[in-house]
Amino acid sequence: MTDDENNLGTCPVDRGLMRVGDRWSILILRDIERGLTRYDQMRTSLGIAPNILARRLSALAEAGLIEKRRYSSRPPRDEYLLTEAGRDFLPILAAIGAWGAKYNGTGALTRQIDVETGKAIRPVVVDANTGAPIGSRPLEFEYPG
Repeated sequence: MTDDENNLGTCPVDRGLMRVGDRWSILILRDIERGLTRYDQMRTSLGIAPNILARRLSALAEAGLIEKRRYSSRPPRDEYLLTEAGRDFLPILAAIGAWGAKYNGTGALTRQIDVETGKAIRPVVVDANTGAPIGSRPLEFEYPG
């Protein structure tokens, strides 16, 4: 266990943020979801410095959110794909996008469209036990020990 993992304590928010990282990491996950799986595609889309992109891709792979797969041996080229953990982050990504559009959106914004209905999705985070939207009912924190 690394020092960072030892210092995480019991907070799942802190543990999650340690894995997802920062703005660049979240935008990389967004691009991979959009089908931009190759280094050059992500670099062009994000306008990110090569050293930062390489570090973020490595960290996301180490955290288990993406995996690197070779698609060409000559020249050697890799693509990056979401793992199960990465795909499980997609609803969070959609919720962040909805929050950003509501509170920081101006002008035309990218929307996610349900292929079957042709309508824009409206992400809501709900409690699986009750079906109630998170934030609509009082919650308390239970600490271990």
